[in-house]
Amino acid sequence: MPQSEIPIPNPPALPSSLPDSILHDLSVTLPPKPLPPTDLASLKAFQRAANYLAASMIFLRSNTLLQNPLSHNDIKPRLLGHWGTCPGLVLVYSHLNLLLRNNPDLEMIFIIGPGHGAPAALAALWLEGSLERFYPGEYDLTESGFHNLVTRFSVPGGFPSHINAETPGAIHEGGELGYALGAAFGAVMDKPDLVVTVVVGDGEAETGPTATAWHAIKFLDPKESGAVIPILHVNGFKISERTIFGCMDDKEIVALFSGYGYQVLVVEDLERVDEELQGGLDWALGEIRKIQKAAREGRAVVKPRWPMIVLRTPKGWTGPREVDGKIIEGSFHSHQVPLPKAGEEDGQLGELGKWLESYRIGELVKDGRPTEEVTRILPRERERRLGQNRLTYDAYEGLKRVDWREFTVEKGTDQSCMKVTGKFLDRVFRDNPKSIRLFSPDELESNKLDAILDHTQRNFQWDEYSRGNGGRVIEVLSEHDCQAFMQGYTLTGRTAIFPSYESFLGIVHTMMVQYSKFVKIAREVPWRGDLASINYIETSTWARQEHNGFSHQNPSFIGAVLNLKAEAARVYLPPDANCFLSTVHHCLGSRNYTNLIIGSKQPTAVYLSAEEAAEHCRQGASIWQFASTPLGPNEEPDVVLVGIGVEVTFEVVKAAELLREICPALKVRVVNVTDLMILAPVSRHPHALSKERFLELFTRERPVLFNYHGMKVEGYREEGTTTTPFNMMLLNGVSRFDVARWAVVEGVREGDNREEVLGEIEKRIGEVRGFVEREGKDPDDMYEVAKFE
Repeated sequence: MPQSEIPIPNPPALPSSLPDSILHDLSVTLPPKPLPPTDLASLKAFQRAANYLAASMIFLRSNTLLQNPLSHNDIKPRLLGHWGTCPGLVLVYSHLNLLLRNNPDLEMIFIIGPGHGAPAALAALWLEGSLERFYPGEYDLTESGFHNLVTRFSVPGGFPSHINAETPGAIHEGGELGYALGAAFGAVMDKPDLVVTVVVGDGEAETGPTATAWHAIKFLDPKESGAVIPILHVNGFKISERTIFGCMDDKEIVALFSGYGYQVLVVEDLERVDEELQGGLDWALGEIRKIQKAAREGRAVVKPRWPMIVLRTPKGWTGPREVDGKIIEGSFHSHQVPLPKAGEEDGQLGELGKWLESYRIGELVKDGRPTEEVTRILPRERERRLGQNRLTYDAYEGLKRVDWREFTVEKGTDQSCMKVTGKFLDRVFRDNPKSIRLFSPDELESNKLDAILDHTQRNFQWDEYSRGNGGRVIEVLSEHDCQAFMQGYTLTGRTAIFPSYESFLGIVHTMMVQYSKFVKIAREVPWRGDLASINYIETSTWARQEHNGFSHQNPSFIGAVLNLKAEAARVYLPPDANCFLSTVHHCLGSRNYTNLIIGSKQPTAVYLSAEEAAEHCRQGASIWQFASTPLGPNEEPDVVLVGIGVEVTFEVVKAAELLREICPALKVRVVNVTDLMILAPVSRHPHALSKERFLELFTRERPVLFNYHGMKVEGYREEGTTTTPFNMMLLNGVSRFDVARWAVVEGVREGDNREEVLGEIEKRIGEVRGFVEREGKDPDDMYEVAKFE
């Protein structure tokens, strides 16, 4: 049977079978607390003005203050924007400014999860004067500023339909849902006086990232960090379907979030919503301060129940109730544009006129300025208003730098990049006890970074052995949480590291892209300051995932970073432990980039001393003379072998060693590339090699093999299974034998002993494969460091 139309607005949830005692025992009930009449009037005036602005931004290209009857010519040719979430966001925004006004010692940021609620945010930002501050001459508190805000919304040159870095007060990209709650918790870590209020839409709350982020209270130490006030905004509908939370009654919601560790207050009486919401925010702030005070006085509450608010308001509240026989307010029809034909049909134009006139904007905005009744709820100090908190746009702290050379290892030894780096990071964390954190999905020790824990520990507040001890490591088996925490922490001025298995960083591919887009736009906004780069350490690579099997072999995250704009992306594949140290040190001091650093956790050859590593990393690539055939001043090699990445570079060096033995007449050049971006065309990336330097490394016309997963390029062919490390090289065509075979085919003429050499290579491949099949392991000498006489 066909889908039926929902027959009533704002339909209630089906009743649950849970006992009524749940609400009595677990939910928060507050006594009525009337607001002062002037504050109540001001709240309602602010809400009317902001709702008018939000609606008119979607529709109007002229006549923005309704000084004349609406005509079709006043309507934008393309109607873009989302109305349904706006009234609820406006309601919360008005109350947060009043909360700030009434609490002069409160520092607050507002994160809006429903990112397409940009009209609500922009309307409130104009009313509080934040747009005027950051966009003087464009969005002033004047008639022209009002006109510009309305008419430029969602058109070229104006604000987009979702919240982005151009939006004052924003530290969250509004394009993809699910990350607001996690980012809020990341923002308050190590900011003991900060409170972040975050609105989570009930559609957004269905996402995996949001579902895991509710657990973030378990990683928040009230002694050292601030707090989050989550507001679950239940308006019942997504773009064309009811929401899960909208179909849960109060007993089900209270039971769920009580189990997570929250005290739940439900605000749903629309007749008294202002009194209930402001009373609820006062209660939440009071609960936070009690929890923090106890912890900071040495009386920390075990498993404190943190406050949260569930706000039930109709979708598209205060908008048209019914259009052309369809329910609008209280249904999914209000999600985007409730009157899509207002520019064409007289009936919808008339409905739009009645809707906009219902807000009586002429009473609220005089000569282009909001009246005192509208602004009375605002904090008097402009920098305390939600759009002007410095933490949201210019908070970069930077780190005290540590000399990485103290942690370098001896050239010619076998060392784990991760083990060595863990010792370096241990010092970085000790020297920067409140401005760097590591977020890891339960892989810290597996990835050999455990030296970080020599002087700190994990910060898991529900574990009796790690709670309340100031740990700098947050380990949670959710890549989404790690990414969101890192984003919030970085966007409020600090520095973060996210290490993970190579195969699973792809889980946060789209989160990384969304964040990088935010930073790209932020770099184009003159009033936004620098940010620390976000830093991924990618290890447990496909080349050494022979034990876990095919499922753990996936280097795709490299491609995701490479697809970013050139000015944002940095991909490093340091070939040994000393180069890895130099690279991590550089990345921790860099700004505004997405850094991806890829290395091995297993012990591998150290080719370069500290000084050589520093110079190699500075150049991004160099000829490794020790592994190359000695050449005269004007002599060129027969072939160029290029290694990019630890394991495949090892195979290149071993191929050069093999060729020195079995084909000594072949002139081989070995090049290592550590900064992948130098290979980009010089017009596309600031790190790109000049034409002269490119030819100096790779020659003008000699054959070049790039041994890399990614001129002939060999790399990951998506071939793998549970096997041995060296057989993984053979399966993907990147072993020393594959490299040597290619070099002989390309560099030795037929008849010059070529067939005999190729036969020797095939013989050795067969010997190794036979050994692996018989013994179930690689030959013992496969990973001996190459020697060149």
